[in-house]
Amino acid sequence: MRDFQEVIKLAKERGPKTISVACSQDKEVLMAVEMARKEGIADAILVGDIEKTKKIAAEINIDLNNYELIEEADLTQASRKAVELVSSGKAHMVMKGLVDTSIILKAVLDKEIGLRTGSVLSHVAVFDLKAYDRLFFVTDAAMNLAPDLNTKKQIIENACQIAHALDIKEPKVAALCAKEKVNPKMPDTVDAKELEEMNKRGELTGCIVGGPFALDNAVSVEAAKHKGIDHPVAGNADILLAPDIEAGNILYKSMVFFGESKNAGVIVGAKAPIILTSRADNEETKLNSIALAVLTAAKIG
Repeated sequence: MRDFQEVIKLAKERGPKTISVACSQDKEVLMAVEMARKEGIADAILVGDIEKTKKIAAEINIDLNNYELIEEADLTQASRKAVELVSSGKAHMVMKGLVDTSIILKAVLDKEIGLRTGSVLSHVAVFDLKAYDRLFFVTDAAMNLAPDLNTKKQIIENACQIAHALDIKEPKVAALCAKEKVNPKMPDTVDAKELEEMNKRGELTGCIVGGPFALDNAVSVEAAKHKGIDHPVAGNADILLAPDIEAGNILYKSMVFFGESKNAGVIVGAKAPIILTSRADNEETKLNSIALAVLTAAKIG
């Protein structure tokens, strides 16, 4: 898998899937859902303030006759209804509309109607960088503040779920740190080496894990050779595991704003993918995120 053109092509083959939109009175989200419908990768159920939704749709020439509409003006109840549509099997993924992330995540984690699995929820971003011939997965840049060893293991497993959905059978995972050598004074380097050992012991499967790696020798074969690093992941990483949310967020935003890139992101670890696009994301990013969620939902089954 080299770029988002291939991602969308694959999503067309495995879709369409149904999106449940929580609080649908949001211009950008309606535009993204309409693009996905036109691409043939997804349809949607719109839950929210329907009068406001209709007004916005009219302004941007979207025909709401193509969608099922459910009236629920209260933000909390709309979020619960949107999640319930997924947990009951009427939709395959939930997407945040005009509502705070905390409200929709509370609904996702609700014991009665939610999508809890007992696993860690984590954000997986996928980048298509002009300078590289493969996609990069960056995790976790949004959910887990300072993950411990077990949480990092689950974050890797979540990222692998996305990679497998994109038909990358054995993704190479680089546990990123400030340096590529274990230093007891730098706990993340110790965790990185232990994650590699867990992978070797068969406790972390479906991927090849290496660490610790500095960013350069994780993504550049030449940089890895210069440091004398001989490892299958060295210079060939697909998944970049950040040591904490600060490093992950900075890496994510650096790739968005400094590089020539296209990107997408979903939250995984629940029974279904969760699309939480930002208002700063452009339409292409939102469409790519929906395509990513469609493929993830298809893999989950």
